[in-house]
Amino acid sequence: MKPALRENDPAAPAGWQAFRQGPALAEAISRQLTPWWQQIFGYYLLKVGNLSCQLETNSARLRHQITVGAEVSAPQIIADADALPIAAASVDAILLSHCLEFQVDPHHVIREAHRVLIGDGYLLLTGFNPYSMLGICRHFPWLTPDLPRQGHFFSAARIKDWLHLIGFEVLSEERFFCSALLAAEYRQGRWQWFSERYLRYFAASYLIVARKRELPLTPIRPKWQVQSRFGATEGISARQEARREPIDPGST
Repeated sequence: MKPALRENDPAAPAGWQAFRQGPALAEAISRQLTPWWQQIFGYYLLKVGNLSCQLETNSARLRHQITVGAEVSAPQIIADADALPIAAASVDAILLSHCLEFQVDPHHVIREAHRVLIGDGYLLLTGFNPYSMLGICRHFPWLTPDLPRQGHFFSAARIKDWLHLIGFEVLSEERFFCSALLAAEYRQGRWQWFSERYLRYFAASYLIVARKRELPLTPIRPKWQVQSRFGATEGISARQEARREPIDPGST
């Protein structure tokens, strides 16, 4: 298993058009996110990364949507994913779509998301599955320079371990889009239908929905009972006196 921390800064895609079948993948991600937008309520949705900024999220029931990314995607806030200029515990939901694969320190990106989320806030994260045809094609030398194969793919199980370690509760994991992203266009056919139904574990993309949990700590105060040392002795003496038999004065 390769370490998550990278020495060089990987080239991040400017948009979904940087991938083959990128627009089709973005549409598939939007379909997977639609049921969750009906369950998440609040004030602020933070979309982190160039790809997240370009996803369709109009069905989300959050009042304000804030985009954070590079200047090429025309975001509202220009910042790095691992250094968000957002106050702690101020965002209701965060969308990280294929962002960790192109970060130097993906651990810190998740920690930043945990920091800015409120208690019981939602984290919606998508990534590329290394155990897929897309992940296998990364090992072909003639395909390595192409995006997204330059990124560092992490398995869903590894991402969930990171989330549990920080304090997230994983609510759902879904896999979709069975394609190697080799053809210029994504075409639906019998093979895609069969793969989506029976080979979903080897799909190219996955969606993980987690929730930030904070356990309230209620201090248990000890019940101190201060008892006088003399009071305990007097109680014992009284019980001993009560047990003594009365002395008959006529017997003396």
